[in-house]
Amino acid sequence: MMIDKDTAYYGVAGMPLRHTLSPAMHTAAFRACGLNAAFKTFESTDLKGTIQGMRIMGIKGLAVTIPYKSSVIPFLDRIDLLAGRIGAVNTIVNRGGVLAGYNTDAAGALAALQEVVDPKGKHTVILGAGGAARAIGYILKEQGGELTIASRSRKQGEELARGLDAAHIPLEEIDGMRMDILINATPVGMYPHQDQLPVDPGKVRVNTVMDIVYNPLETELLKKAAALGCRIIPGIRMFIHQGAEQFRLWTGLQAPIQAMEAAVMKALR
Repeated sequence: MMIDKDTAYYGVAGMPLRHTLSPAMHTAAFRACGLNAAFKTFESTDLKGTIQGMRIMGIKGLAVTIPYKSSVIPFLDRIDLLAGRIGAVNTIVNRGGVLAGYNTDAAGALAALQEVVDPKGKHTVILGAGGAARAIGYILKEQGGELTIASRSRKQGEELARGLDAAHIPLEEIDGMRMDILINATPVGMYPHQDQLPVDPGKVRVNTVMDIVYNPLETELLKKAAALGCRIIPGIRMFIHQGAEQFRLWTGLQAPIQAMEAAVMKALR
């Protein structure tokens, strides 16, 4: 595309961003809709400076990823009700210099789950206690599910569990546990450490396994779970659904999901 004075800029902020597929996904969406827009990565350890730069440069929207989904909140002007309840923001919209924070992880996770299983009334164990775990846990509690948080950090895990009215167990105590759905909401297994496992699915009793990691497409966790006969949900499904909601918030347009999915799959391959 040609960059000119009318080009609208969007991007993703986080650390690290070497393997993010957000630029491929959103660039494909802009092109499919004929928008004069560009998408950039903003990898930085200075979150405050990044948000200040968004204001100064007039960047229209930012996706926010690890490790800034909660720490970005104090730097914003408005927080959507859902994002406020979750306590995590993964999407910022710049409306005339007013920065509003949203959370599309919750909707993306629910849409991905519902492609395979109805989480209502199911017992779900979420691995991790960060922003993604918080968003997924909140939306599952809204669906009437039973929820357990399993985390390495007892303090952080117990705090999240209390906020969600959920149970908590230390991650090392998960062996032998029975559940309907297991969701990995940690970065364990992400490229270039794709040989790592957050837990061994062979040591728990589970029907459906979802991994929010989308690079690689099929994580070691999902490979082992599939070999055991579990239904699996790759992280790419949540990634695309949450990205579609980001696109709608930024542009007011319905997202071209097929174009976005094709771009992400091409980049992964």
